[in-house]
Amino acid sequence: MPRVLIAGGGLAGLSAAAALAGAGFEVDLFEARAFLGGRATSYPLPSAEGSEVIDNCQHVLLACFTNLLNLYERLGVRDHIRFFREFRFIEPGGRVSTLRAGRLPAPLHFLGSFAGLRFLSAGDKLALVRGLRALEREHGRRADLDRITMLDWLREKRQTPRAIARFWQQVLVSAINEDLDRMAARHGFQVFWQGFLARPDACQMGLAAVPLGELYAARGLAGTAVHLRTPVDCFSVEGGRVVGALAAGEPRAADYYVCALPFERVPAAAPALGLDVSAFEHSPITGIHLWFDRPVMDCPHATLLDRTIQWAFNKGEGRYVQLVVSASRSLVEMGRQEIIELALAELGEFFPGARDACLVKAHVVKEVRATFSARPGLDALRPPARTGIPNLFLAGDWTQTGWPATMEGAVRSGYLAAEAVAEAAGAPQRFLVE
Repeated sequence: MPRVLIAGGGLAGLSAAAALAGAGFEVDLFEARAFLGGRATSYPLPSAEGSEVIDNCQHVLLACFTNLLNLYERLGVRDHIRFFREFRFIEPGGRVSTLRAGRLPAPLHFLGSFAGLRFLSAGDKLALVRGLRALEREHGRRADLDRITMLDWLREKRQTPRAIARFWQQVLVSAINEDLDRMAARHGFQVFWQGFLARPDACQMGLAAVPLGELYAARGLAGTAVHLRTPVDCFSVEGGRVVGALAAGEPRAADYYVCALPFERVPAAAPALGLDVSAFEHSPITGIHLWFDRPVMDCPHATLLDRTIQWAFNKGEGRYVQLVVSASRSLVEMGRQEIIELALAELGEFFPGARDACLVKAHVVKEVRATFSARPGLDALRPPARTGIPNLFLAGDWTQTGWPATMEGAVRSGYLAAEAVAEAAGAPQRFLVE
């Protein structure tokens, strides 16, 4: 079978490698860092901070992430994902509301628990029902959703300020890593349609029961030669085809090439494509890891309302808590200690035990280039897997996947690139799971 060279060992490159190697192609996967997984990874803390292995940031999946789950099956790690059926919303002061799917068919499956959400008033709930019904009617029918922001659409549907701040924003900013006034409405529609309205079990939230790095260890990539600490610097093009790639200063050759690099690196690696990525911007995520001398959190996870911190995850018997702030532009310029003090102050408003506990250590991870900003108008500029060079293909969550910047979108891009390679090689196969 033909040989394929893949540049980039994040989820996009991993999924392309897994699919193509499974189809019998000879695959070489090159990654600049010492580990696979890209932004969804884990690493040991510096020795001065302890010996724990931590995730760079908590990554969440939903049961509707069918291609990501398919990749986990290919890698043999599907049983390391633990699913939860309940979402806990906690208000400052500690009052808890729980959202869970019931036995009614979609889209009525949340009706029972929705009525009992105490963080919304009766007027907020009526507005939400009106908004969700409008979303259901307009999904797949309205043509301007990539030209307006999600906030524009919510205001058009007369959503109350509290419903926007405590429900729509809380769900969507975390899911898409962008603020409502910067987010294309089409992506907000997709999250709610795929994750909440399409089927009753789609919204189940999955968390890795092991450090993320263990999910993407090279041992799961049977038939793939993995080259770590070996960045692909550029692709060499002659006569309209790629004739080789330079990886860590050494020439490498293959029949087909997949560039699964972040968008900002593609113009330098493949200048022959003439790809203009100037319209793409980044949106940051900040993860805050806190270790206490006693348990401070008694639930597995919770979304925190009305504050900077959006999510809290119980990572170790309530003593180790990871907090997440998506679209965290307000934290990018803040110093480490300032962020920790903010996190401690806010955490104590939701979990009283945190006020009395002693902080043993803390670690802050700023992912300034966490995802692309899913702003209006960008979708038309996202390139497809196939390029103008017949043996060079693109993958990455920023390409045309039909999804925003999620783990599912990254895997979809890898599978789409793998399908394009297989077709070019005269052995078409279907890898994408719909």
